[in-house]
Amino acid sequence: MQKNTILAVVLSIVVLVAFYVVQGIFFPPAVPAPPAPSVPSAVSEAPSQQPPPVSAPVQEQALPPQGTAADGATAGESDPGPQTEQRVTIDTELLTVVLSSAGGDVVSWKLKEHNDKEDFVEMVLSGDSEAHAFTLAFGGLNAQPVTSFFYVNRISEYSLEFYRDFAIPSGGGASPGRFRLTKRYDFKPADYMFELTVSLDGGYSTQGFNFGGAAYTLAFGPQIGPRFEKLDNRYDYRQYVTYTNGKRKQEKVNDSNPVIIATRPAWAAISGKYFTVIAIPYLAQYDINFSEKPEPGIPSASRINIIRPALNSPRTADTYRFYLGPKTQDVLGLYNNGNNAFGLKDTQLLEVAPSGILSPLEKALKWLLLLFHRGVHNYGIAIILLTLFVKIVFFPLTKKSSEATLRMQAVAPKIKELQTKYKDNPQKLNTEMAAFYKKEGYNPLSGCLPMLLQIPIFFAMYNLFNNHFDLRGAMFIPHWIPDLSLPEAIWNFPNGFRLPILGWTALRLLPFIYVGSQLLYGKVTQTPDQQNNNQMKMMLYVMPIMFFFILYEVPSGLLIYWIFSNLLTLVQQLAINKYLAPKRAAAAMAANPEPVIAPKKKKRK
Repeated sequence: MQKNTILAVVLSIVVLVAFYVVQGIFFPPAVPAPPAPSVPSAVSEAPSQQPPPVSAPVQEQALPPQGTAADGATAGESDPGPQTEQRVTIDTELLTVVLSSAGGDVVSWKLKEHNDKEDFVEMVLSGDSEAHAFTLAFGGLNAQPVTSFFYVNRISEYSLEFYRDFAIPSGGGASPGRFRLTKRYDFKPADYMFELTVSLDGGYSTQGFNFGGAAYTLAFGPQIGPRFEKLDNRYDYRQYVTYTNGKRKQEKVNDSNPVIIATRPAWAAISGKYFTVIAIPYLAQYDINFSEKPEPGIPSASRINIIRPALNSPRTADTYRFYLGPKTQDVLGLYNNGNNAFGLKDTQLLEVAPSGILSPLEKALKWLLLLFHRGVHNYGIAIILLTLFVKIVFFPLTKKSSEATLRMQAVAPKIKELQTKYKDNPQKLNTEMAAFYKKEGYNPLSGCLPMLLQIPIFFAMYNLFNNHFDLRGAMFIPHWIPDLSLPEAIWNFPNGFRLPILGWTALRLLPFIYVGSQLLYGKVTQTPDQQNNNQMKMMLYVMPIMFFFILYEVPSGLLIYWIFSNLLTLVQQLAINKYLAPKRAAAAMAANPEPVIAPKKKKRK
């Protein structure tokens, strides 16, 4: 569905550009993976005489923490551990994070500087049941996450850990062993990134199982926020990205045949239109998997799984860093220059929001947009001012294009005469046409080139207004256009009604204004020869109607740009037409000279 929508938009833009071109002519370095953190020597690979790591089930029961009175329990006895859930809230300058002792997971992650309607953006999106992110399951992708209640140790304002001792299964009446699982979270006062340390500390059971190096899967899911109705690439989308050996790769998801990425990427990410979650594992061995397995109550799920294989070690401490926040160049760029709480450099997290070939042009337009916004404090007005600025800058090219069109009209009769004369001799026609152009000093591409030079501006403006982060939640006109990153509405259909086939949920005014401006613009800019051309007439009326349906659900900021671009071009064209009126009359006279009628002689009386 996403691909079809993207293809439709791209083809539509190409058709539009081609329309303007036709109208103008005939009648447009390598970055290494982060080093694994230093760990105690006991974590290093065990001697070969030790038993190999084997996956084994973990009992649901858990032994009490070491150092408690229950340590003297006889073999086979176990303590059920905490019986109630405990919630812990971490408040930083940027985040409000709620963690649960059930599994030691994150159940809420809200961004204080970004709103989602009446609340902050929730980055851990729940479905019918409460979401648990950063779950840990012993085993591979199909293993079930640990949901037991953990003990909580609040280390500081921004750090805490969850820990619990688990029993290792025994056999033949032998005493069970045990191991401790600890999940430690370290946050920073002003950073969207945090550090998670997963520690496994235990020995061998009587059966030879080594749970200090047990295999496990650390997972984020089921979805990143903000809440959405559908992922259609207009409002939002999801991309799955890895960065390995200095190269960005967009990964595919196949839940029927799970793809295991074993290249040890420096980082892996789930990327939305405005927000992202990025995982940076500091491990010697791990695999990555992305999944979209459905979750009740969520239109589409997006998960990232980090699979840590079994190790020959009685004790392991694995470190991860996760970024959950806005996908902006300014914020992500901090992890390249070291200006972040973790002192990270050259991570290339910017690649999660890659810039295209028009990036320098888009950055210049963005700079101007922000400059205008600082003056008027309204992004809608800033868009209009930016559109006006671009039209003024390109006015000389527009004027030159109109003059070239006028020149084409003047030479059209002679060109038609040559085409008729040499219609059966194409080679001779080309020679005569070239000679004619040289004699008249006319370049047939002179009307096309000014339009071609403006195409990059069009694409850069389209991308800017369709994806610029600051437009998210920016109001233009209260009660009508409250968010320039979303379509406006003058009437929302009641009871969740959707228009059959089209799927529209509201009556929108901007698409109708766009059609009117496009029809008026086309009518004024038509040349006399185009008015008698049926194909051009069809393009004049059919193209705006076709784009009405294509653009009905696009962000209102983009439509405001397009509407005012049409209106400003219309004003420009009217001024150019007035300036060129005498020349048009002279050209028409030269093309169709009136016959000279001699005066009648008076009869002699």
